[in-house]
Amino acid sequence: MMLSPTRACSPVTFHFRTQLCDDDRTVIDDSKVAGTPMEIVIGNMFKLDVWETLLASMRIGEVAEFWCDTIHTGVYPLVSKSMRRITEGKDPVDWHIHTCGMANMFAYHSLGYDDLDELMKEPKPLYFVLELLRVQQPSEYNRESWALSDEERLKVVPVLHGQGNKLYKQGHYQEATQKYKEAIICIKNVQTKKKAWEVQWLKLEKMANTLTLNYCQCLLRMEEYYEVIEHTSDIINQHPGVVKAFYLRGKAHLEVWNEAEAQQDFSRVLDLDPSMKKAVKKNLAVLTMRMEEKNQEDRDTYKGMF
Repeated sequence: MMLSPTRACSPVTFHFRTQLCDDDRTVIDDSKVAGTPMEIVIGNMFKLDVWETLLASMRIGEVAEFWCDTIHTGVYPLVSKSMRRITEGKDPVDWHIHTCGMANMFAYHSLGYDDLDELMKEPKPLYFVLELLRVQQPSEYNRESWALSDEERLKVVPVLHGQGNKLYKQGHYQEATQKYKEAIICIKNVQTKKKAWEVQWLKLEKMANTLTLNYCQCLLRMEEYYEVIEHTSDIINQHPGVVKAFYLRGKAHLEVWNEAEAQQDFSRVLDLDPSMKKAVKKNLAVLTMRMEEKNQEDRDTYKGMF
């Protein structure tokens, strides 16, 4: 059985092996060696979205090898880090260190694994060897939206949106992301039946982007900065006039010490919406302060070394 568009949101279980494109085909990760197969939910905004596309082309029991360019592999180190921590019995997001200055910079730029740090610094094409083990039917997966018609799905979207906003205001960011994702899934299920870039499709796209940006606001609070950059960049690439996407990406770049990128995004915010001047000025002041702090720590650290 192959996955089809109608089976979006189906949980799939699979083994994977990730290899470098070098002469030795160096293995980075192997779920069989780790002893734990991977499970993701198709259409549930998995960070490494190319895996969803690849798995959807496979049949149960099939083993297939795929070569993927850097445009698809840039976030792999983040995914690998989470999977390795789970295999080690650790919290997959417990790597964030709440410090300041230079220590903070190094904390955000290190994933805790030398090979992944190298891949993050210099993304490379990768081979993925996937073995599809199981595909659950929607009826096996407890998701009420599958029982809804398209009309009912669109009616439940504002309800989920409101619930997500309420949870966000209460500081329950993880729970809010689930509500936003549920609403996005409902919209995407309907959108797949529309002709791309026509009026109805664009209306649904705007709704999904609004929810995705709310989702990104939660990720900022949860310190998942690279995922924010990924999702906002996707929106910007398709819709370069979305102010909030530039603003949230700028804040994420600020948090991971990408000074030039943050300044560019905030500058674009002002071009698109001059009324955001006060908020942008505040963020740029924070960025300037942090960079001055880092430069001073650099001077203190290397003083007298040469």
